[in-house]
Amino acid sequence: MKQKNNLPPVKIAVLIDGGFFVKRFNSLYNKDRKMTGAQVADHLYTMAMKHVGNNNTLYRIFYYDCLPLDKKVHNPISKKLVDFSNTDEYKFRMELLETLKRKRKVALRIGTLKDNHNWQIYPGRVKELLSGKKKLEELKDSEIFLDVQQKGIDMKIGVDIATLALKRFVDTIVLFSGDSDFVPAAKLARREGIDFILDPMQANVEPQLFEHVDGITSLGPFNNKKKQ
Repeated sequence: MKQKNNLPPVKIAVLIDGGFFVKRFNSLYNKDRKMTGAQVADHLYTMAMKHVGNNNTLYRIFYYDCLPLDKKVHNPISKKLVDFSNTDEYKFRMELLETLKRKRKVALRIGTLKDNHNWQIYPGRVKELLSGKKKLEELKDSEIFLDVQQKGIDMKIGVDIATLALKRFVDTIVLFSGDSDFVPAAKLARREGIDFILDPMQANVEPQLFEHVDGITSLGPFNNKKKQ
């Protein structure tokens, strides 16, 4: 006979690094990129709520990301004008954010996107160029990308972790991330008695990170679960 869980409910905050989440989600569950932004947002919410469970309380889901690039630039290979606001990626990202805005207990934390005004070649093509398998003049538009960087995301995650821990808003923090930059904030939260769980979405985790979290669990949108 199954015993009832008599443990008191705990309050849980789920923090999601948006750039990391989308990259891993597409790699694992959306390889053909046929899902819409709204569908991915629904799966994100499901994955977050799996960590909360039926017996606990969700404090809030915090989603950290930047607005997608919307500028117009000329591709240096073909010299064609590229309007990023008219790309599939832009539409996907905006639909994802707009859908999350309408979800209950979801808070968006928006950083800034810095354009470094440089075009770079994808690593796979660089290897081919260096090995002589490909010539520079054979590069295609799709084999280069504009170098942009997210700014302020790590800081916002760290500040929220510290605030949640020091003000005792929650008992447990779940972080979807694969970045070791969160470690100082995680250590602070644990010193304050917070249970800190990492969901790396099945990505490899550096061995030294295990000592700075209370558990590592990857929960997918379907019936898959991976503990580490």
